[in-house]
Amino acid sequence: MAEHERMPRRREWPARVRRAWLTTLKHTLNRLTGALARWGRGPFSLIRTTGRKTGRTYETPLILAEVPDGFVAELTYGEDVNWYRNLVAAGGGVVVRGRREVPIDAIEPISTEEGLRAFGPPASWVLRLLHRSEFRHLHATYHGGQ
Repeated sequence: MAEHERMPRRREWPARVRRAWLTTLKHTLNRLTGALARWGRGPFSLIRTTGRKTGRTYETPLILAEVPDGFVAELTYGEDVNWYRNLVAAGGGVVVRGRREVPIDAIEPISTEEGLRAFGPPASWVLRLLHRSEFRHLHATYHGGQ
């Protein structure tokens, strides 16, 4: 293949740098956003999952878009993060927003357009600018005004 025919390669962070970044978030920003989600403040929710290896309960703060039959999550760091892998392995979990707990019984990929529509402006504008395209529908077992 000639030099001018090479496909541009997407630059990936080395796995070690990515792990270090995620660990830093876990021990700093996630503590703050987790507290906000527990208090029902701001755009944050907690996703409660059971560890696929440990069996322990974990809570991870996320920004979720609420839809009539559940929630939509944007996978900022892809599918290879523990909260998502635990949720899939268990077949569900619980979304916590303030005092409300909503069981999740199914996780389905959805199109980029559906995901962006769920978040609505201005969040969808930011997600589009950041080229976010991985969205999942978290189907709620019960979703009502409790």
